[in-house]
Amino acid sequence: MAKYSNPPQAPPLFTGTKESIVADAKALCDRTRALLDKQVAEIKPEDTKAATFESVLGPQTEDENDSALSARILGFYQYVSGDSGLRDASTEADKIMEEFAIECSMREDVFKLVDTVYQHSGLADSIEKDKNRLIDEALAKSAGLGSIEDAKLLEKERKSYIKNGLGLPAGEKRDRFKEIKKRLSQISIAFQKNLNEENGGIWFTKEELDGVPGDVLDGLEKGTGENEGKLRLSFKYPDLFPTLKFAKNPDTRKKLFIENENKCNQNVPLFKEAILLRDEAARLLGYPDHASLRIEDKMAKTPKTVWDFLNDLKGRLTAGGAKETAHLLELKKKDLEARGLPFDGSYYLWDHRFYDRMMVEQEYSIDENAIAEYFPLKSTVGGMLRIFEQLFGLVFVELNAEDRQKLSPTGKAEDIAWHEDVIIFSVWDDADEGDGFVGYLYLDLHPRPGKYGHAANFNLQPGFLKPDGTRRYPATALVCNFSKPTPKKPSLLKHDEVVTLFHELGHGIHDLAGRTRYARFHGTSTVRDFVEAPSQMLENWCWTPAQLKALSSHYESGAPIPDDLIEKLIATKHVNDALFNLRQLHFGLFDMTVHSPKSHAELEEMDISKVYNDLREQISGLKGPEAQGEPSTWGNGQATFGHLIGGYDAGYYGYLSSQVYSTDMFYSVFKANPMDGVQGRRYRHTVLERGGSQDEMLTLEQFLGRKPSSEAFYKELGLDN
Repeated sequence: MAKYSNPPQAPPLFTGTKESIVADAKALCDRTRALLDKQVAEIKPEDTKAATFESVLGPQTEDENDSALSARILGFYQYVSGDSGLRDASTEADKIMEEFAIECSMREDVFKLVDTVYQHSGLADSIEKDKNRLIDEALAKSAGLGSIEDAKLLEKERKSYIKNGLGLPAGEKRDRFKEIKKRLSQISIAFQKNLNEENGGIWFTKEELDGVPGDVLDGLEKGTGENEGKLRLSFKYPDLFPTLKFAKNPDTRKKLFIENENKCNQNVPLFKEAILLRDEAARLLGYPDHASLRIEDKMAKTPKTVWDFLNDLKGRLTAGGAKETAHLLELKKKDLEARGLPFDGSYYLWDHRFYDRMMVEQEYSIDENAIAEYFPLKSTVGGMLRIFEQLFGLVFVELNAEDRQKLSPTGKAEDIAWHEDVIIFSVWDDADEGDGFVGYLYLDLHPRPGKYGHAANFNLQPGFLKPDGTRRYPATALVCNFSKPTPKKPSLLKHDEVVTLFHELGHGIHDLAGRTRYARFHGTSTVRDFVEAPSQMLENWCWTPAQLKALSSHYESGAPIPDDLIEKLIATKHVNDALFNLRQLHFGLFDMTVHSPKSHAELEEMDISKVYNDLREQISGLKGPEAQGEPSTWGNGQATFGHLIGGYDAGYYGYLSSQVYSTDMFYSVFKANPMDGVQGRRYRHTVLERGGSQDEMLTLEQFLGRKPSSEAFYKELGLDN
């Protein structure tokens, strides 16, 4: 492996202090402001010879590329740092950079320069003639631009100024728009901070937690004083999910479920304010609602396309959901009768994980804890990386303390990670791909106080082409919350966690494989209704026998998972699938409902919690506390729904529509032979490499050799009739 021991680029440093993080954010803004001021002073919009793509957008994108190298890290500390002072400074830095971005996006003097370049490029005429035309090679060339990526950059850059209020006349309306953008930025940061810092929990007696696995109970805080003899259960995933799955006492599950839906109630007014401001801003710009504004630039193009897709899916899934619920209700009845507990004929939200798990155990003879024994975290990660190596022609080299010290720009190993738990890999092309350097991959896999609570991939530094033609390589991080090892056992992954890890690693690979000219299009920087497709496609590898075997290694014996267990596990792939997809539909339809009201007044009157809970019951068919006489404002799930404040607004449907593309790609190209390295490399170079540098529909058509189809998606769900 000696040839892979000297990366040509040092990894980033994580040596920020409370003072430096904020100061660096301000310095970045000052640098960009100085560049824009200089451009405006030296180039006049009416001088079309001086205002060119090279003179206007060239320096701006160079600055944007360079800024991204530190900006993303400055904003990253708030999700992962163990030091609350650093998290606060990172939040403050994010706020400074967001407000500056708003200031830039509303500079009319800069917009005039960009608009001059656009109007004289030939792009304006082409797009005017055919608004739905995809920017392809021919269009870019006919517009006098160097590449599809240049053309897309110019078109997007100009449009972003208009969408940021510069289509509005200067004065009251534009000032109000700017005010709204600033406030929305503040709301987004505060909302996410509340979620990250959330540290609630419930004290339960051991009896109330009967059935919860010992591994979980061993890791819980033990009570003293008035809580003597009790255990504190937090709302973090490693506590929450096993308890909802295994706690025999329905009251324990109910209490936990309801408290979890109310764990961030300080976000309730922030959520309402955000959707009202978004609606007001969209109407100021002349759109009927926020969804129309957001979806216009996505693959779906119009809210109608999204509503039609979601309602069609709902129509196809509802009967299946009712059938699955009836079966689970029967199981619940038998279970309660056997335990001498009362049965009221209802199947509740807090019943679902429990009876779903029981059904799989009883009817498929599967014990998810026994399966987890074959997936210790460390060896499973190794198995996944080997799959990516074989499929995409990559090599992952884990950096030990000595490597880290050698590579660290400061000479200190600890300076290139933000926490001692972090695992770092240097990533390379294999010999067939040319042995070149690819970038850095970081894994931060266990929960800790103040850390981001879900599983996500964060781009730390994008890749791009430098002015001298050499490449800047990316750094990307997986931030997850899998259970910690105990003195008796390593961290063991349930199968659904194996799928989650593979999915997030898929985003990481997308990020590493990026080969774009500009940072803004790198890796996962695609439209939101496509970005999940590459990772969703890779989830299929967690459901194929040979790959499951390759990923497995019993934590004691090292033996691979037996064939009969694999067979049973694969048989459960679509168990209660209609209910799972109806849950996703609830999120998608709730998102569209709050972002496309008929009028602003309707939105003002809307009781968001009631809409959230009523829609869930109506779509999923599972009962909530309403069925026991509570008002339908019993919980505030929207206040815990970070996606809708963090960029997936009027875009959550993308999780479902991406499935259409991912299933089509898998069925068409990989189902017959998932480990076909020739197709894997073609996929890497045709889809992953491109990022958002061209229209995603064009990328899909180039890979599939045709327009995408929803046939495989419905077939996979058993809905192809």
